[in-house]
Amino acid sequence: MRLLPVTDAHDHVLDDYRSLTDAALRRVQEPAGGLYIAESAKVIERALAAGHVPRSVLTQQRWLDDVAALLDGRDVPVYVVSDAVAHELTGFAVHRGVMAAMRRPEPPALTTVLENARRVLVLEDIADPTNIGAAFRAAAGLGADAVLVTPRCGDPLYRRSVRVSMGTVFQVPWTRIGEWADAAHQLHAHGFEIAALALRDDAVPLDDYAAARPDRIALVMGTEGEGLSADALAVADRVVTIPMAGGVDSLNVASAAAVAVWAITR
Repeated sequence: MRLLPVTDAHDHVLDDYRSLTDAALRRVQEPAGGLYIAESAKVIERALAAGHVPRSVLTQQRWLDDVAALLDGRDVPVYVVSDAVAHELTGFAVHRGVMAAMRRPEPPALTTVLENARRVLVLEDIADPTNIGAAFRAAAGLGADAVLVTPRCGDPLYRRSVRVSMGTVFQVPWTRIGEWADAAHQLHAHGFEIAALALRDDAVPLDDYAAARPDRIALVMGTEGEGLSADALAVADRVVTIPMAGGVDSLNVASAAAVAVWAITR
């Protein structure tokens, strides 16, 4: 690694990390610039293990031994800043010690992701990065083989999604699918039954569905407000619901994903 002390928060070498609390800037900079931000040693470790390449690292003096172990001889510029510079630069205290600007890999083809998968979680149009990250963490921890995201779903490599997922976005195969007419055809061609989680009178209770589940399942989750789109419901082979109690009609989408994935993988 190459240690480069930086004392001015306005130095252009730090532009990748600038004003990360500004949502509009993040949307422009991360996807369009071919970068994403990985925050914390654990997240960066998982990104490196997945073969992702760091463009640079931002840290403070007291974390340099940890950063050296993390990078393990990689030739990466490491910008060393004070706490005050880090706060001025990013807009928040960098409590986790290290951040990395990572080069964004090309997403794999859908056929590649589906080839050896049997249990797939599909996130339709979910915008909240916290929910996306939590859904990925549930998928990784509870045994889903892959995650698919629709064209209007938020970015799994968004800084907050990555952080909430604890880096599991790097260990679960995932890719972005096309519109439902094409995506459903590809899922069916690979032998997947499309099971849509929705509140509908003809929905099958999740425990009943899990008891007689098919060999390959694509479990589709929608937004908390509007639920699944009409297009998603139209291509679904089954509609499934999580039985609720206490006058509650549904769960947070990340919680629902965890329950549903647990049910179909057990």
